[in-house]
Amino acid sequence: MIDKETVLNSFKKLYGGEGDIQLYHSPGRVNLIGEHIDYNGGYVFPCALTFGTFGAVRKRGDNYINLASANIELKVQADLEDLSYKETDGWGNFPKGVIKKIFDLGLGDKISGADVYIAGNIPNASGLSSSASVEVLTFAMFDGLFSLGLDKKEMAIYSQNVENEYIGVNCGIMDQFAVAMGKENHAIKLDCNKIEHEYVPLDLKGMKIVIANTNKRRELADSKYNERRSECDAAIEALRTRLNIELLCELTSEQFEANKDCITNPTVLKRAKHVVYENERVIKAVDVLKSGDLKEFGKLMTGSHESLRDLYEVTGVELDTIVSESLKIDGVIGSRMTGAGFGGCAVSIVKEDCVEDYIRIVGENYKKIIGIEAAFYVAGAGDGVVRVK
Repeated sequence: MIDKETVLNSFKKLYGGEGDIQLYHSPGRVNLIGEHIDYNGGYVFPCALTFGTFGAVRKRGDNYINLASANIELKVQADLEDLSYKETDGWGNFPKGVIKKIFDLGLGDKISGADVYIAGNIPNASGLSSSASVEVLTFAMFDGLFSLGLDKKEMAIYSQNVENEYIGVNCGIMDQFAVAMGKENHAIKLDCNKIEHEYVPLDLKGMKIVIANTNKRRELADSKYNERRSECDAAIEALRTRLNIELLCELTSEQFEANKDCITNPTVLKRAKHVVYENERVIKAVDVLKSGDLKEFGKLMTGSHESLRDLYEVTGVELDTIVSESLKIDGVIGSRMTGAGFGGCAVSIVKEDCVEDYIRIVGENYKKIIGIEAAFYVAGAGDGVVRVK
């Protein structure tokens, strides 16, 4: 795992060691329950992870932004006079988009050029929000370096704007919010419609969060994501022939059952059913956690995966295999896919003294069935973006 000393030494080797070098850390995130409902106005329940992305930064005396990463060979230089999106800049478009947003906010006169070095422990395309981590990290670095006066909630909202408007991915607020606003040993019940949140203590009582990366890149995720959003829009359109609603998650399961005959397309009906019932699963999950019933929380996680598999159809053979093999292991109380689906990661709650056996057995069985190696990460709930030096 990359640590802060490695990042500082790499920055100095690349750019020189003089001047005031600041160091920040922005976590990854995992959503414990509540998938594909953020854009339907529902509740989600993510936590920031105890691993993520480091960023070292130092002011320059000119208008150039130098961007380098330990994870990707491509180095990018951007001029503050031209922060337009460029395919050839690859990963550099994420920090560039943030810097452009700073100008759009009328704060551009406060900043100058900077040398930036980023090093992450989040696998790309895994579903653990490496892009959101970099976006929020860039806001934090430039806010700290140039005293922009942004708070963490603003950083989250503006990072989502960057993803939507500059990168062109129509994501909800959850990823950026969890990365910016995470709190150690807590998860966040987030109302994605009102952008209101509640911290919920995550007392795992001898359990660990274990994330299993299928190492199947999520090639279908973006196209299927947009397709699912359209299907949800179609469900709303059908329901509005009878109900005055704007978002699917305004409905209780009882209201949905009473009015589902409005939806004549069977595929659209399945998508809507997942959304409504998944939103209720989040509410129940928060309640059982507050009462200390981890076993019931695990059952709700597993029910979430089954709904994502059967109703929303965003899992795929790799994720289904990881989850089914996970649930065979003693000490696993719940398991589900997390993120957009079609590859990426699953998250399980595993008894601490079973973690080693879990990783070994699930890893062996997954490779036997799928033919590729899975990667495993053991984590806790960590803090959001923070300056560490």
